[in-house]
Amino acid sequence: MSSPKSGKSGAVLVAGAGIAGMQSALDLANAGYLVHLVDPDVNIGGTMVRLDKTFPTGDCAMCMISPKMVEVAGHPNIKIKTMTDVVGVGGEPGRYRVRLRERARSVDPDKCTGCGECTKACPVHNVLQIPPRPAPPVMEPAWDKALGEVLAGHDHRPDDLIAILIEISAKIAYLPRAVLWHLSERLAVPLSQVYRVATFYAQFRFTPPGKYQISVCQGTACHVRGSGLLLEAVTRKLGITSGETTEDFMFSLERVACFGACALAPVVVINDKVYGGMTTRKLDRLIGELK
Repeated sequence: MSSPKSGKSGAVLVAGAGIAGMQSALDLANAGYLVHLVDPDVNIGGTMVRLDKTFPTGDCAMCMISPKMVEVAGHPNIKIKTMTDVVGVGGEPGRYRVRLRERARSVDPDKCTGCGECTKACPVHNVLQIPPRPAPPVMEPAWDKALGEVLAGHDHRPDDLIAILIEISAKIAYLPRAVLWHLSERLAVPLSQVYRVATFYAQFRFTPPGKYQISVCQGTACHVRGSGLLLEAVTRKLGITSGETTEDFMFSLERVACFGACALAPVVVINDKVYGGMTTRKLDRLIGELK
């Protein structure tokens, strides 16, 4: 077989259309060889197309691989064979013979535009099994009252979702799952949207806070004066990290970007009471007294 671009004799088969296979196919095709790119999957791209980020740079996987997929699909020297398995290799170096088995598609890939019209006439239908919607979680009377008061103050406007969440969090001290569920129902807003908004902002918490909320400032002035050591001291003493609460619900720990009290650095705030010039020894003694 000769290459349509260079007239070179012979062809190359690349098994696997992942990132390595596509790059190999492009290198060979640009060198003038006719390349058969074979993959058992229904599309090219391999595992990388299923990833969100890539290590170690954290770059978007699809942003990196999409241009290469387009280049492979449009290259005149590359013939893509998906849903195809390599079942045998014979011959000798320079004159290999490869047996392929292409699985049935039920459509002509050269004519398919991806419109989906063929599914209307398909004799095989995938029946969706949608599980029944579970019963809403039971709310405590105090939660129900707080939710009703907040919604009434906003006339049940879905556009006020962020303000509603802020007020509910202020009344209950956190956002219970049951409250978010009923909020979704009463505002006619998808529960996924409520969670998307609630989880975006760091000020919202989804577990009950402790009796004593310990907040350690991590601003520049506090940081250079050892606020990191204060966080480590609390973690060692209470066995919790930032955002967690002790099992007896006595203490919660959080790190705050800045309290605006740099002259008192390092600063620790416990239930809105500010403690300046804090040291690990002072903090250890203070927590011991609160217990």
